[in-house]
Amino acid sequence: MRKPQVLIGAATSGSGKTTFTLGLLRLLRNKGMKVQPFKCGPDYIDTKHHAMAAGEEAVNLDTFMASAGHVRQIYSRYGTGADACVTEGVMGLFDGYDKMRGSSAEIAGLLGIPVVLVLNAKSTAYSVAPVLHGFKHFYPGIRVVGAIFNFVASESHYAYLRGACEDVGIEALGYIPKDEGIVIPSRHLGLSIDGSCCFDEFANRVAEVIAKTVNVERLLEICTTDFPACGVNGDAERGEMKIAVARDEAFNFMYRENIGALEREGEVVFFSPLHDTVLPEADLIYLPGGYPELFLAELSGNEEMKQALRAYCEAGGRVLAECGGMMYLCESIAGTDGVAYPMVGVLSREATMEPMKLKLGYREVVLNGKAIRGHEFHYSRVKPGTEEVVRVGEVYNAKGGRVDTPVYRYKNVIASYVHFYWGECGMERLLNMALRDSE
Repeated sequence: MRKPQVLIGAATSGSGKTTFTLGLLRLLRNKGMKVQPFKCGPDYIDTKHHAMAAGEEAVNLDTFMASAGHVRQIYSRYGTGADACVTEGVMGLFDGYDKMRGSSAEIAGLLGIPVVLVLNAKSTAYSVAPVLHGFKHFYPGIRVVGAIFNFVASESHYAYLRGACEDVGIEALGYIPKDEGIVIPSRHLGLSIDGSCCFDEFANRVAEVIAKTVNVERLLEICTTDFPACGVNGDAERGEMKIAVARDEAFNFMYRENIGALEREGEVVFFSPLHDTVLPEADLIYLPGGYPELFLAELSGNEEMKQALRAYCEAGGRVLAECGGMMYLCESIAGTDGVAYPMVGVLSREATMEPMKLKLGYREVVLNGKAIRGHEFHYSRVKPGTEEVVRVGEVYNAKGGRVDTPVYRYKNVIASYVHFYWGECGMERLLNMALRDSE
């Protein structure tokens, strides 16, 4: 089976990968194609934007959090029914957690996906030739087949860039002109294009621009290649558990394959801590991260949901709470203005957005002698409390150094800033590992 498959890479962050990817996804969707978006790395904000642009849920491909075999399998599983597969890279093409390990290039080589580079052409012209030459020849395990230039000032500017491509032997596929209307604003906390109405307008605008200045048909042609069919465990019998997942405006940072793993473990139902007053009947509850700090008054004011969650946890119900979900289980959350709002109160800790300081990176958590991996990304912090809360596991960064990120346990509740990836091992196994770790 052959189909268009492309990995959108770049020399550096800020080159325009996301802008072009969103426009391409929307353009192909508008053409009536079913396009499956993927994202290299642990980002769960870009995947939301991909899903809105393509009309299909995006899937993370990450070789730190998952094995190579698992990455191949999920690419095959989600891409099989698509007319085309579009993967957005992370950072620069060869940037990984350890040299090239975990990079977009590693994903491209693993899956045999052709690479199209998006290069920032601002203040440069023919000098892109050695850059293109280096990216083409640095690693023979990938195929860089084309280039698209961003922030191009004019047709004459593009002519210099096209000449560089010709001399290097990489096909020039077009350009994105300088246009403030298609520049994604600062995505601090991912807030710039979360509204679906605003986003639809933005995605359509980018699609219209690249339809005029990028040879999309040629891109699809040179990126059409054999699709990697892998054994997919799609017919496995579903478990009998009932699993409740929080999903609304405040809680929505989740990996697609994590939810897929839950769907294989049992029946998944979604509920809203913002809007619902009744907690679904469940054997497991998952509280993912998100933006609770933007809805402090609403979350705090929903007393029925807070009481229901507190009662569930106190009765020994099993819960996994990540980042914003963990903050929601604390006694309170203080916003950037310092005003604290009472929350569920299961964890005797106070979360605060003051002072806002970014903490991020891959994490490996060793629980009961076994490791599970994930990613940490947040601006908030949890204040030390006078009452002790049990901590489980040992936490390391991608280079094996110890980090102080806590994994809390209260009864059968596991809570941490780590966004765990259990798409390969299953959430129940993760919880069992964590609960046994403190026994």
